[in-house]
Amino acid sequence: MNIIKKEIDKLNAVLTVEVSKEDYSANVEKVLNNYKKTANIPGFRKGQIPMGMVKKQYGKAVLVEEVNKVLQGALHKYLTEEKLDILGNPLPKNEAGINWDDDNYSFEFELGLAPQFNVDVKGKEVLQYKIVADDEMLNNQVKTIRKQYGKLISKKEVEKGDEITGTFTSTEKEIEKKTTLSTDEIAGKKQLESLIGAKVGDTVTLKTKGMFADDHDNQKYLGVAHDEAHGLDIEVSFNIEEVNKREMAELNQELFDKLFGEGKVSSEEELKAKIKEDAEGQFAQQSDQKLLNDVVESLIENTKFDLPQEFLQRWIAMSGEKRLSEEDAKAEFERSEKGLRYQLIEGKLRAENKLQVTFDELKDYSKNMIKAQMAQYGQMDPSDEEMESITARILSNKEEVERLSEQLNSAKLLNFFKENAKLKTKEITYDKFIKEAYA
Repeated sequence: MNIIKKEIDKLNAVLTVEVSKEDYSANVEKVLNNYKKTANIPGFRKGQIPMGMVKKQYGKAVLVEEVNKVLQGALHKYLTEEKLDILGNPLPKNEAGINWDDDNYSFEFELGLAPQFNVDVKGKEVLQYKIVADDEMLNNQVKTIRKQYGKLISKKEVEKGDEITGTFTSTEKEIEKKTTLSTDEIAGKKQLESLIGAKVGDTVTLKTKGMFADDHDNQKYLGVAHDEAHGLDIEVSFNIEEVNKREMAELNQELFDKLFGEGKVSSEEELKAKIKEDAEGQFAQQSDQKLLNDVVESLIENTKFDLPQEFLQRWIAMSGEKRLSEEDAKAEFERSEKGLRYQLIEGKLRAENKLQVTFDELKDYSKNMIKAQMAQYGQMDPSDEEMESITARILSNKEEVERLSEQLNSAKLLNFFKENAKLKTKEITYDKFIKEAYA
């Protein structure tokens, strides 16, 4: 067995694998001898078939199979021992030209070589958002809580701020939807004027265009499909069945204990502080995901290297169940190029900075996740035996292991970027973050 590597350029090479008779002949003879013992050929007793007949019937197929086994094993060993970093898989180059009547064979394979490059995470500055809960948000949250835990007072006539229960109907769109909404949800001035002063039992005709600030509310309150909700412009009838004024709950110890447990919050200031802490904890997750996405985009854009594009297009064309045309393979490469570039960048970062996830890390991560979930249901101190049992069960599930590994991989990468990337922090409210980050 002899293997020769010829570099075409820095990204392409050709491997020539020379297979001689001595590399495969013993395996071929062994298989044919087994066939001789077990094959069923009419006119011959089992095990008494002449070897010449066995070779005539099975010889070529066995030869091809055993040579390919030797060939694939030699390829794998060579690539591993030489530590060749290749993209895709080796592509046969002269497969159609092999003369299987010879004793010795020479196989050629094209290789796409991974590019050499450096990753500079401290290069271009990336914006990191710190989302804060401002006074307006905190006041609105307190107001929402007071409404949620307040009392409903039944009324006969609609006034501003009341909650109305009724049924929307429309024969045109086949709407018949019972709902409860506050007059505060009505954005249209004419629609609000039609509702104010209406009484229980009245039926009010309303135009849907501009009735709500967000067209998605047409889906929520009228029951229309998502696609119909956008730009809905019809008349609907609204039969008023119930009117209630919501008397807001007092900010007292009874409410605080109901919300957070006995004695944990004892004033409006502490309530706002708790709301702020919880809200900003949730905001941090969105900010972190945005940061991770932005650093990734920056690395892809600013880490320059070439790829063996023609080789990869040929590999894409041949690697699927159905061979693709040259045009389709090129289009598929263009769709996947960005992802491939990031795979190479991420792989280099993980290898150079030891960011790979170990089993012990995955096990600890699983335990912490389980503890957090159990704490939500009041199980604050599970036993070690219980934790080990649940963790073992989770880690025996392949899909769960993949999901948790992906989460932990992202967390490790995010922490690495926070510690090493060139970041500029910007403090911003949640509403402004949504507008600015996802405009």
